Amino acid sequence: MNVQWYPGHMTKAKRMMQENIKLVDLILELVDARVPFSSRNPDIDELGKQKARIILLNKCDLADEKKTALWDAYFRKQGFQVVLANSRSGAGLKAIHGAVAQACKEKIERDRKRGILNRPIRAMVAGIPNVGKSTFINSFAGKACTKTGNKPGVTRGAQWVRLNKQVELLDTPGILWPRFEDPQAGLRLAMIGSIKDEVVNREELALELLHFLCEVYPGVLKQRYGISETEDTPAMLSDIAKSRGCLLKGGELDTGKAVGILLEEFRGGKLGRFTLEIPKKED
Repeated sequence: MNVQWYPGHMTKAKRMMQENIKLVDLILELVDARVPFSSRNPDIDELGKQKARIILLNKCDLADEKKTALWDAYFRKQGFQVVLANSRSGAGLKAIHGAVAQACKEKIERDRKRGILNRPIRAMVAGIPNVGKSTFINSFAGKACTKTGNKPGVTRGAQWVRLNKQVELLDTPGILWPRFEDPQAGLRLAMIGSIKDEVVNREELALELLHFLCEVYPGVLKQRYGISETEDTPAMLSDIAKSRGCLLKGGELDTGKAVGILLEEFRGGKLGRFTLEIPKKED
């Protein structure tokens, strides 16, 4: 299954980030803890070459804890400050201030020597669509500063948010890169909902997800839906439809409804906590 999605407004958003990068001291990049590699836009590394960097592993409550620990160590080895968080509940966000101070300590020291005191750190909040940037800012600020939504692409323009005297955040739209060189990256992003369902074949996506769960997290589907994991994936999808009473008129199975249930329960954490990738061993 080949997934590609790069709507026109993302080109404009990237240009806007390029123009605003000179205004900030730090890039705070949110990635989805379930797909920490696939949810990183390589363009952000290029944009932020000369900037302090923080990786915020968001939605940790939905990710496999043991694999999140591997990613934490991986990014620290790359030289990033790392924060593990659940922006929706606010868990982990208190660590942001310490990470900002650590990431920008050289700049803060330079300012101090030049007699510049109490100048707020300006941080660009960056990431792909639906990774939780707006929710993070609202939760971190303690109020609804930005528009949020559960669909990718809600934030279309940059917005400055002053948190306190120490930190100012620049919220930016979620941007992808023009083409996924690794087809698995697009597939994983589609699974977690960072690519609009309207541009993918949802049934094929569900079958790929069933295959992944059987292979990497055996027993989960049997526990949730009471189905056998030894059948082929189309049969398993039919079994989910049966177990959830997804029927059309005349008693025919509504596998389309079963697809929606599976994707929604996977994305929302009702199936459990999953991570779809681990750091490459050579790294």
